[in-house]
This record gives sequence, C-alpha cells and structure tokens, in this order.
Amino acid sequence: MNTVSPSIGHESDQELQARVLQGPLPRHVAIIMDGNGRWASLRHLPRVAGHHEGIKSVREVVTCCRELGIANLTIYAFSTENWRRPIFEVQELMLLLELYLKRELPALMEQEIRLTTIGRTDQLPSTVMEWIRRVERETEHHRGMTLTLALSYSGRSELVDAVRRLVVDVQAGRLDPAKIDEEVLGRYLDTRGLGDPDLVIRTSGEYRISNFLLWQVAYAELYFTKTLWPDFRRRDLLMAFLDYQRRERRFGRTGEQLRNSDPMAQDPTDERGPFGDRAG
Repeated sequence: MNTVSPSIGHESDQELQARVLQGPLPRHVAIIMDGNGRWASLRHLPRVAGHHEGIKSVREVVTCCRELGIANLTIYAFSTENWRRPIFEVQELMLLLELYLKRELPALMEQEIRLTTIGRTDQLPSTVMEWIRRVERETEHHRGMTLTLALSYSGRSELVDAVRRLVVDVQAGRLDPAKIDEEVLGRYLDTRGLGDPDLVIRTSGEYRISNFLLWQVAYAELYFTKTLWPDFRRRDLLMAFLDYQRRERRFGRTGEQLRNSDPMAQDPTDERGPFGDRAG
C-alpha cells in the first residue's frame, strides 16, 4: 500500500518536484499503463476514448522523466495478449500508435530522447513498423533519455526468444555452454543495454506484473496506484518517486551494511555505463 505524507497534498507540483530532486532517483522506470477502458466506461465513452486520453499521460510522463534526468523509461504499450481484444479496438490502437509516433517525433528530437522498442514487433502492421523504424533511426544518436515502447511484448515470449538465439550460438560454436550465466543470458534479451528497472509503476489498482519484464524486475521496487492511466500525470509520477525514495534497497545485504557502505556506490546488479548503456 502506498502512503503519502499529509503535507504533500498542499504542495504545488513545482514544490513536489524540488523535493524529489533532493533524493535518489531511479535510473530506469518501467510503467504498466492500465485503466484506459475503465476511465472511458466511467464517462460512458467508447474504450478508444480512454486510449486517446492516455496518450496525454504518456506525453506528460515522458516530459517529466526527461526533466528529472531519468536515463531510461520503458512503457508497456501493447502486450501479446492484447491481440485477443476485439478487432476494432486493436485496429484503433495501431492507428493511435502510428499517430503518436508521427506527432511526437518533433518533441523527441527537441528533448534529445532516443526511441527504442522491445517485443515481437514483426507482428505489427507494416505502416506502424515504417514509422517505428523512422523514429528509431532519427533519434538513435540522442542521449537525453531512452524511451522504450514494449509492443507485442510478453516477458515469457522474450525469454523464449532469448533462449532460441542463445541455442543457435551454442550450436554454431560461438558460445560455450559452460560459460552461460545470468550476464550472458541478459545479452540475448530485448532489453540488453538498458539495465534493469529500478522502479515499476502500475496504475488502476491492479496488483500484478502481467507478464512484463519478468527477468528484469527481480530487484525492482514496485509501486501500485489506484489512479487510472488517463488520470496519471506529473503529480502522480512525482508521488511515485517520493515513495521510491522512502524505500531501502538492500539487494541481499543488511541495513547496517548499507549504512556503512559508500553512499555513492552503484547498485550491485547494475552494469550500465553512461546514458544507460551496458558498460563493456
């Protein structure tokens, strides 16, 4: 359960942001965007209206993360399970994704944000893929922040695909089976080079991971909020960061060990270099 200090309710967004900037910030934030359909239903609107409103939340969250200096932001935009939704809704989601890429490219360029994708993107419509490749190409040299869209994504499918690629390298003699460990397997994941999430946020009051980044969230802090995604804006994100700053991340060590260690020491599971890239 997430708790909030009573005084926070009286602070402006600017004051909250100033408070957030005084504490440690996650380097990689992952978000499970949930509640678009319920938001629309509560307003007696079609489900697609919730998806359109949710785009505003994406825009605000991306901008806020960029301003705060977050290195990596990964959002769960479309899961493999979402293909089971009504055809009309899936088509609308694909059109909305294409529209988002077209409209947001100038903002990504201005804010020096690099766009990447994870998932079985070959299953997406060709027109969507054309825009994904264009935006990836035009933003590939940006170092302000990396925005990753999880599209046609499933954590289990990602692991299956990673193992398949690993087996191919073993059979070809490029990889010694005896040398396979967590680090080696990590190089075959879609998220290679991004580093694992420090904070996972899920909206709409659900308390589950829903097949998202199953390997990568092993040490992540989890934050659940009842706020529906279309209502989740800058202030909600700042509240999540304040909650994160109250956590003690031990990684198997005791609290006393942490207090006696170098406060600037890196997370022992972190292998990232500058800009969130994997070192080495």
